[in-house]
Amino acid sequence: MIGFADIEAAAERLDGIAVRTPLIRSHALDEAAGGTVLVKPECLQVTGSFKIRGAYNFLSQLTPDEAARGVVAFSSGNHAQGVAKAGALLGVPTAIVMPEDAPRAKLDNTRHLGGEVITSDRSTGDREAIARDLAAERGAVVVPSSDHGYIIAGQGTVGLEIAQQCAELDLQPEQVLVCCGGGGLIAGSATALKQAFPDVHVHTVEPEDFDDTTRSLESGRRERVADDARSICDALQAHTPGKMTFEINRRLLGHGLAVSDAEVREAMRFAFRSLKLVVEPGGAVALAALLAGKIETAGKTTVVVISGGNVDRELYSEIQREGSG
Repeated sequence: MIGFADIEAAAERLDGIAVRTPLIRSHALDEAAGGTVLVKPECLQVTGSFKIRGAYNFLSQLTPDEAARGVVAFSSGNHAQGVAKAGALLGVPTAIVMPEDAPRAKLDNTRHLGGEVITSDRSTGDREAIARDLAAERGAVVVPSSDHGYIIAGQGTVGLEIAQQCAELDLQPEQVLVCCGGGGLIAGSATALKQAFPDVHVHTVEPEDFDDTTRSLESGRRERVADDARSICDALQAHTPGKMTFEINRRLLGHGLAVSDAEVREAMRFAFRSLKLVVEPGGAVALAALLAGKIETAGKTTVVVISGGNVDRELYSEIQREGSG
């Protein structure tokens, strides 16, 4: 478990490293929601997603011996870039196991940032097992993508900033929508948000075929999605919640929400057209839930976290063209 003090300590480590992304308000979004909507655009973050927060918080706490031996991570792409960037800043060698069909932008950016990329088949390869075997062979430290206290505390600085920024605006959010894959971002953010606003409702948003956390919150135990599940949201394809993240989330969260790929595509078009933001599919799910009316927003203050903007140009162009007819 982590506490609020762990998130505050992470914020101190990240000072000058992570961007304090703004809260954006849009008249078009307020009109669509019938209430007040604040958007936290982590697509403007270092490496294009929130993942640098947890990765840097983890790597900055390695011992000198661990740092010299390096780290190994497994990721669909955003955690990979966060780990590679943190390693470059701290002088820690990094190797990341990634799906061979990950967006080209994420593969290329990870290499550009200095990470060694090892690819595996998404459907048949077990990235976590490959990473752990490689780490054992090299004597390296494994950096989980979500299920670790250092990672959760680092990601929780998103929620800490939201709480601080809402206070600065003299607004009290009634609900916060956050994307969910492994659950680290929402677990850490909910910990910070509940400290500041005990009555706030924090909701996961997932792709409808990867709604493992939504179903787990309903049943009270960790559920698993079908092995053949598919979604355009490459960043949110966890098959089951993390052990640590779910223990936190089941205590702090409201019910979960799920969105279709079509709703995600429309949210990406809205973000470009009305917010002037480039958002990747997994980063758009919370916005998609709001726009699709998955939760009541009329007369309420709602915060939406846009978690990332690392999308291949070809896919992004295709999605934008779909809405131009």
